[in-house]
Amino acid sequence: MPFRNGALWLILFLMAVELCAPPATPFTVATRPTAAPAPGAPWLSLIVPTYNESSNIAPFLADLRAALDEAAISYEVIVVDDDSPDGTSDLAADIAAKWPNLRIVRRASERGLASAVVRGWQAARGEVLGTINADFQHPPEMIPEMLRRMEGADLTVATRYAADGSVGAFPLHRRILSTSARQVGAAFAPGIFGRVSDPLSGCYLFRRHTIENIELQPAGFKTLIEILARGRVQKIAECGYTMRKRRSGQSNVRLRDWMEYFGQLRRLRNASRRRSL
Repeated sequence: MPFRNGALWLILFLMAVELCAPPATPFTVATRPTAAPAPGAPWLSLIVPTYNESSNIAPFLADLRAALDEAAISYEVIVVDDDSPDGTSDLAADIAAKWPNLRIVRRASERGLASAVVRGWQAARGEVLGTINADFQHPPEMIPEMLRRMEGADLTVATRYAADGSVGAFPLHRRILSTSARQVGAAFAPGIFGRVSDPLSGCYLFRRHTIENIELQPAGFKTLIEILARGRVQKIAECGYTMRKRRSGQSNVRLRDWMEYFGQLRRLRNASRRRSL
């Protein structure tokens, strides 16, 4: 019961208070030029962070390409790979040779899902930015519906907790982890966690202007709460989906990522307090 009600996560949060410092290198997305976009410039830039996803990357990118082509928009997909030893970036590069919309960023000196996503946004050219993981837990075919819901919205979140969403066959221990993490987040940053039904979602789209020239402080594996806390987000839409099991491979989430998550909550809470003064 203590584990279920978040007490264990509270202990970990207190342990993480001084362990997790924000990144030293600025994570700021630049403003797009005010001139008209160049011919062929993408409207959507979708970031796919990867580490050891060699067994998933080819079928995932195939499904993602089909979904984006169906949406009939100009787009680019940017795979940001943390120098995977299993050759993920090489496989993605082979696909990029036949898919002009695909770009590859290979990082050798940085690690971490959240920072990979923001580095991808820094390289992005689109008016709408977003992210989705390559493990199939978020079905690529929901992207066209998310794009439709972007009309008039600053942010569209893929959610497991809306009326038509579900955690699917998510293992019990993962459900407990997710629930406890949301409970701690709601307790320490209610103004952020109360804005959407799934603030820890790893799949969402948002308009570039909401974060332009705002320094983000990504840590661990959660980026949406950074956008909600620091961005200029007003109107939010949600898109329910059924979460799937990872198709292949193992989760890349480490204990350190959870510790960094709690440190991130502390920074966001302090930043919120400073803004309210």
